[in-house]
Amino acid sequence: MGNSKSGALSKEILDELQLNTKFTEEELCAWYQSFLKECPSGRITQQEFQSIYAKFFPDSDPKAYAQHVFRSFDANSDGTLDFKEYVIALHMTTAGKTTQKLEWAFSLYDVDGNGAISKSEVLEIVMAIFKMINPEDVKHLPDDENTPEKRAEKIWKFFGKNDDDKLTEDEFIEGTLANKEILRLIQFEPQKVKEKLKEKKP
Repeated sequence: MGNSKSGALSKEILDELQLNTKFTEEELCAWYQSFLKECPSGRITQQEFQSIYAKFFPDSDPKAYAQHVFRSFDANSDGTLDFKEYVIALHMTTAGKTTQKLEWAFSLYDVDGNGAISKSEVLEIVMAIFKMINPEDVKHLPDDENTPEKRAEKIWKFFGKNDDDKLTEDEFIEGTLANKEILRLIQFEPQKVKEKLKEKKP
């Protein structure tokens, strides 16, 4: 490998990412190399992101979920992710602190970006999550959460909201921190993502 270690990753971005994530310089440089291989332009489009995401979930249909994840990380809404946005996305979803993850989860569920979550937005994300759950695993889910509608209803009840209420970011984070059950219901088992990420480490 020799001297191509850092590729063209600027010291500035490297320092910032090391400061804001738990990744090492080696990991970041290796990821940058494979990032450039996949995306020579240095930016990932939503389609490219979906196909990268699909590799993590070969047995399911992560397209809808990947779209939402992409939207939540496209910080400047330009329709692409640069390496920095991509690494922050990886970090937040796999190694971020709980409150960071919940802030991210809020932006994921806030589909229209208006700063509050509605019940229909919860259902939209839960439907995307269900497309990623193996049908065999769905059979083993409890009766009150084995369809997207039931699961969205259950989440909404945990927050004590009426059908047409809205959920603010503070309510979302406090409610989820106070109730582990909500945390389990709002996320797609990240453990599986973590295991797959480990397998794919460069």
